[in-house]
Amino acid sequence: MILRPVWKLKETQIYKPLKPICALNYSLYTKQCSTSHSHKLFEEMPQRDPYQLNNKPISEYTRNGFNNEALHLFVEIHGSGMPIEGPDLSSVLKACACLGDQVFGRGVHSVCVKKREEVDVGVGTSLVDMYMKSGWVDEGKKVFDEMPERNVVSWTSLLVGYTQNGMVEESLEVFCGMQVEGIKPNPYTFASVLAALAAANGAAEKGNQAHGQIIKLGFESTTFVGNSLISMYAKSGLVGESMLVFESMDNKDAVTWNGMIAGLVVNGFDVEALRLFRRMRLAGVKLSRPIFATAIKLCINLRELGLARQLHCRVLKIGFEYDHSIRTALVVAYSKCGEMDDAFGMFSSMDGLQNVVSWTAMISGQMQNGSIEQALHLFRRMSREGVRPNHFTYSTILTAFSAISPLQIHAQVIKTAYDNSTSVGTALLIAYVKLGNMNEAAIVFRLIDEKDIVAWSAMLAGYAQIGDPDGAVQLFREMLKGGFKPNEFTFSSIINASAGPMASVEQGRQCHGSSIKCGFSNALCVSSALVTMYAKRGSVENAHKVFRRQTDRDLVSWNSMISCYAQHGYGRKALEVFNELQSQGLRIDDITFIGVITACTHAGLVDEGRNYFDSMIKDHQIDPTMELYACMVDLYSRAGRLEEAMELIKGMPFPAGATVWRTLLGACRVHLNVELGKLAGEKLISLEPQDSAAYVLLSNIYSAAGKWEEKAKVRKLMDGRNVKKEVGYSWIELKNKTHSFKAADRSHPMSEKIYAKLQDLNIRLKDSGYCPDTSFVLHDVEDEHKEAILSQHSERLAIAFGLIATPPGTPLQIVKNLRVCGDCHTVIKLISSMEGREIIVRDSNRFHHFKEGSCSCGEYW
Repeated sequence: MILRPVWKLKETQIYKPLKPICALNYSLYTKQCSTSHSHKLFEEMPQRDPYQLNNKPISEYTRNGFNNEALHLFVEIHGSGMPIEGPDLSSVLKACACLGDQVFGRGVHSVCVKKREEVDVGVGTSLVDMYMKSGWVDEGKKVFDEMPERNVVSWTSLLVGYTQNGMVEESLEVFCGMQVEGIKPNPYTFASVLAALAAANGAAEKGNQAHGQIIKLGFESTTFVGNSLISMYAKSGLVGESMLVFESMDNKDAVTWNGMIAGLVVNGFDVEALRLFRRMRLAGVKLSRPIFATAIKLCINLRELGLARQLHCRVLKIGFEYDHSIRTALVVAYSKCGEMDDAFGMFSSMDGLQNVVSWTAMISGQMQNGSIEQALHLFRRMSREGVRPNHFTYSTILTAFSAISPLQIHAQVIKTAYDNSTSVGTALLIAYVKLGNMNEAAIVFRLIDEKDIVAWSAMLAGYAQIGDPDGAVQLFREMLKGGFKPNEFTFSSIINASAGPMASVEQGRQCHGSSIKCGFSNALCVSSALVTMYAKRGSVENAHKVFRRQTDRDLVSWNSMISCYAQHGYGRKALEVFNELQSQGLRIDDITFIGVITACTHAGLVDEGRNYFDSMIKDHQIDPTMELYACMVDLYSRAGRLEEAMELIKGMPFPAGATVWRTLLGACRVHLNVELGKLAGEKLISLEPQDSAAYVLLSNIYSAAGKWEEKAKVRKLMDGRNVKKEVGYSWIELKNKTHSFKAADRSHPMSEKIYAKLQDLNIRLKDSGYCPDTSFVLHDVEDEHKEAILSQHSERLAIAFGLIATPPGTPLQIVKNLRVCGDCHTVIKLISSMEGREIIVRDSNRFHHFKEGSCSCGEYW
């Protein structure tokens, strides 16, 4: 092993004998004065003799923290050719460990080998300690294995080394191994093994065993062992056990109090932590820097701004105002409590010493206070000043995705190697999900190294958002195979995915069953999702049952039930639920009134709907949104009061959006108002030139009015802009298989039987007095051909298949991606009576429950 070049330089020096008086004075100084003074006198000596060089000053240096001086003095002694005893070697190795200078340490190791001092238990232990603290774990273990004699300190050094290097399992193996060898652990050993257990997951049982040994050996009265027990239990989530240890300790120091308070804070017992902090103040315990940092964090959790200010004053009085951790904690406290001026003042006073925590606190505070642009400015400034963002910073700034593209942040995340981080990856995929970019979200999700349940739930929510139930189910099964236990948010996401029109009915029921089995069916977010799911699957009764079983209801639950009744045409029931909601004292929002006005719309309750709209503004101080205005336009339009709808649009405080004009255009098609329809169509086409609905609805108005030339112009404009008309489909689910149909479809394997059933239905319909309404055929063809076209609409094919594929009396549920035409609506009412079936049709607008010749919509659809 080659030592540092400075060693060779020192070896050329010649030392002469010292005068006795100088040696005497030096001896006195080392006994009575500080080490720095003794070193000064030593340097002033005109001559140095071998005796004085080897008078053990190295240990004095290391004991008082002068590690660099210890190394320099060791070089001089070694260069003099004088023998160096084991204690000096141990001391210089300790200095190397404290400085993290493994190169110098290896040089000392070579000296130990030459002098055969490595066999000394003290030197060997120091070598183990030096290598472990320098991160050279294998070398430290090798030295330990080659030691001919090992004592409790040697074993403890190895155990501590493994713990410090994050090798928890190895630490526990060493603890067991030393006892097998007959080495009795000392208090420091137990403190070290408890630290290892605190860092391990699910190590509470082993911690209890270690606690038992501590009591058996009589170490429970040792303060630092008790402190380690408190930390171990608190980090394992066993707050009760931690508190028992705390209360049993006779000699509590500042570390004890801080450890217990911090343990309560980490486990969410903030109120209890505050009480203990007050107990500590009454006990007269001197406030230390760590206690201040913990107490300020407690203020953050409890939003106790007043206490935070008191602590700030105390910090100034004691003189801790320049402590970096305390100042950072105060920045976080003020920003979390919304006091951004105070936070910024404290942040600025740090004079360029701001770290990533203080920067992130300021960014987070600005985000919470709605100052998105200011948060982005701080984020950019942070990077310019050379402070590298961490995973908390990236996770925070990604919530500002509406003001900044996640692609920009994603690039930085990859550069800084945080793309595999759980928190950053989850924040990224949530940002992509909100943008509807599921491809990027899926890529980010797959790259996360350690996916937690939050990441899985966020990805499931993404599939629910884009209406991909198959993708959601596949991911859910993958999650279960991976050993992850779903929580209430996971079930909420998968149930929401099961509510989509493409999801199977059975899938929703299975999800409900799984939530019951896992004990989450009564969780608020799960039960609210179940109400919505059953409502969208056409099962109003099941939605009502889930709603009534809820012990606690938030506004989402009430809104879900109101919306359920509204979409199914049960307007009066929706209003009953709304009246019940008002008696609960909950603050009502705009979503509530969207459900209420929709209920009035589908029940033809025009005046009631207008009254609710006025009450929303006057009594509840809710400003109407674009969606609410669209609901009001729909309310007037369905009732044929198109002029009132137009007056409402003119009185809006902002320009009407596409939803408003689309609603009016659809009503103009129903009520054949060509002029108003032309205006609405032109407005809609200008706003959304690629939306096929605008062209199709306007074309249908012209067709119904016999204005074939105008229709041709619209179609030509549509073709010129390469806008494709959406193909109409209807589908029905039987035995977990979905059967889809389009108009005049003959691709189904049972096509011949389906058309035979249609022919039979047509004969019976005409016998009952049915006369086809050919105005719904928007083609310039003969009436006989129009009748044939009507009889082959996709919903009729789906119903015919359902009638022949299910036992008599079985309810049928049909889904259609477009609106049901008026003639089909009449026909389905007659079929429900003739066949004795309940037929539920979910079209693009609402649900229709056909039973015994009538529909739940009351013709307001």
